Order: sequence, then structure tokens, then C-alpha cells
Amino acid sequence: MFLFKPKNAPIKKEEEISQVNIDLEIVTKMNQEFAVSLDLNETLMTALRVIINRINAQAANIFLINQEKKKFQCIASLHQDYLDEYELNLQDGVMARAVEQRKCIRVGDVRKDVREIAEFYFDLDNKTNFTTYSVLCSPLIAANECIGVIHCLNKKTDNKLFEEVDRKLLETLSAPAAFAIRNAKMAKELIDKNRMQKEIEIVGEIQKTLLSQNKKDFFPIAGINIPAKVVSGDFYNFSDLGDGRYGFGVADVSGKGIKSSLLMSKASSLYRCLSKTMFSASELLILLNNEICETAARGMFVTMLIGIYDSNKKELLLSNAGHEPPLIYSKDGNFTNYTEAGPPLGIMPKVKYTETTISFSESSMYIFTDGITEIKDPNGEMLGSEGFQEYIKKYQATPNNKRLKAIIDDFVKSGKIQKDDLTIVVVDGK
Repeated sequence: MFLFKPKNAPIKKEEEISQVNIDLEIVTKMNQEFAVSLDLNETLMTALRVIINRINAQAANIFLINQEKKKFQCIASLHQDYLDEYELNLQDGVMARAVEQRKCIRVGDVRKDVREIAEFYFDLDNKTNFTTYSVLCSPLIAANECIGVIHCLNKKTDNKLFEEVDRKLLETLSAPAAFAIRNAKMAKELIDKNRMQKEIEIVGEIQKTLLSQNKKDFFPIAGINIPAKVVSGDFYNFSDLGDGRYGFGVADVSGKGIKSSLLMSKASSLYRCLSKTMFSASELLILLNNEICETAARGMFVTMLIGIYDSNKKELLLSNAGHEPPLIYSKDGNFTNYTEAGPPLGIMPKVKYTETTISFSESSMYIFTDGITEIKDPNGEMLGSEGFQEYIKKYQATPNNKRLKAIIDDFVKSGKIQKDDLTIVVVDGK
């Protein structure tokens, strides 16, 4: 006995050293492979293949923590079916214990573990057509943040049970995997963000094409739109209807962001199409309202004023769906309002809008969105209707294709702070 121990002791030590070197080599290789890949799916599958081979596991999967849903979400799996995007509560099973204790957990034999763990895996096995005998679950911790878990099932041995040495090994291997997954996840989020930003910019460019362009030569209508962000919730359009008649429409969608811009795009497209053949302002609003009521998201609506200027009759035909009352600046230097209005579009279907015809000669009508009157100076004071009137007087003599830009430029020079989209359309009556 005495001679046996000294003879075998060095052999055992050499085996341990050799195995440690192998594991260090695996970790180094993992780091090298992960360093050249920022593809999240590739990183996940590489991590699973390396870990399954080294742990000698039958199956493995990776669950990341979805903070919005407060769930574990399976985003990668090897040799266990039906787990694509499978979700579990953050309080469920050995995963919850691994995250809470921030260490690798081993369930040596599921059937001999406490009831809640056994029942958890029996239920999971029924859903995945798999039989779980033993489990290793290690938290993925990177930059002191737990982003998920690596979950290994069943050792490829006769008894299928993991041992303590397997637990320590998975804990070692999960560290480089966690950093790699975190980096790949951040890279994916950055790419998605850049892609979304690019798509938003494309939406913004498309929106600009929906706006009428000001004419270089004299035309009785001109407009301007300055979005507060890349996309706008405001819209305007004007066109020559022939026989001395000119159609125009100005709209403002509630809220901000992509949803508002999409609703604006729909409303503007409908208006552009229908206004070319429908010359009743009220009937046009009725059609637009019914269509928008069918598809608009709950709580969203559109204010809109549309009209037709008849230069031969010197008349304006107007109909208003909850929009800001336009300002009419007459040749004698006085301002009046057109205040008649129905409810905004999208509030309720089958609304009957009315229209009014008013005399319009040697005057200008300014239709605008609330971004104009609500623009603030550095002291927080809003411009208001009266303040806007002063700018109108100041630039009234300027041709309308340059007048509106001059007003906006003056806003900027005076230090006013834009919080909303700025839109103005002017109709000049001769």
C-alpha cells in the first residue's frame, strides 16, 4: 500500500495538470473565436457547441433575460426541440436560482431533487419531447450584469448524471461566453438601431415628396414644413384644379413618432387622390374621416382644414375638421379668423362636416399647425396668434414662395425653440 500511493500520485497530478491545460486552451480558443464574430446567432451556436463537447452533455440551450417582458427567452438550443423563443418566468426553476445566487447550479438527479424542481422539468420535458435526468445551469454574467443562463442537460454517461467537476467547468466556460454574447447582443442592437434610423430617414424623404413644391413663378399658394425630428406629423398639399381654381389642404396628426408619420402619410395620400376629382370640401372631409376611423390606432386623430380658392369669383370654399382657425390678413391691415369647425378626423365615423364660402379679395389667408403658435422664446413664452401676426405683417410684401421661409428663419434668429413640427400654408387672393 505504501509503495502504491507514491507510484500513482504523480500520475494523477499530471492528469489534472493536463486537463487544466486543455480547459485553458478551450477558453483561449473560445475567446479567439468570439473576438472575430459579432454575429449574435453565430456566437450563440459556437458557445453551445464548445460547451456541449467539453461538458459531454446531451443537450444545451441559452436563455437570455428579456427585461421588457420579465421573462427568460430561449434564443439558442442544441439537441432539444421545440424551444425556439420559448419563454419562462424569471422566478421559474433552477434558472431563477442560478441568477439569484449568481453561480452555477447542479441538479445531480432531477428525480431526487425537491418537488418544485422536479415538477418544473417534468413539465418542460412534456413540452419539448425530452427526458431530463441531470442539469447544470450557469448564469451569464458580463460587466457585473446577469444577461441570462447557459442550461446543460444530461451527461453522456450510463447514469446521465453531472458531477461537481462538471459544475465547476461550466462555471469557467460560461465567463468568456457571457462576454461574447453581451458584445454580440450590443452589436446587433446597434445594427438594428442604425437600420431603424435609416428606415426613419427614408420615411422622412418619402414624406417630403408628398408635400407640394412652391412655384418659382407667381402662384397663389405656397407652403413650408420644418419637422421637429426626422419625420413629421404635419402635411400640406396644394394644386391647380383648372379654370382659376386652386385646391389646398393642411393637416396635423396627434402625437409624434413613426405611428403619427404613418397616419399622416395615409391621410395625405388619400387627400392627394380624392381632391383631384372631388370639389366639395365637406364631402371630402366626410370620406377621409370614415376611412381614417376604420384604420387609425386608438387615441390617434387628424386635424385638417381643406379648401378651394376660386380666383375668378374671388371666393374661398372652406371646411375644417378641428384644425387651428386660419388667420385672414386683409388689405386694410386687419386680421380676422375663420372659426367654424367640426371634430378632428378619426374620432368618430359618419360625422357630417359643413362648408362655408367667403369673399376673398386682396387678402392673404395663413393656415398653420399649433407648432407655430406654441413655439417658445428662451424665456419660455409662447408666440401665440398675436405674435405670429407680427411676423406676417413684417414679411407680407415678400413673394409667397420666399415669405414663409423668411418667417421661419426669423423665428430661428430670434432664439425661438422648436418643440413641434412647423407648418404654414398661405393663400394670396388678388
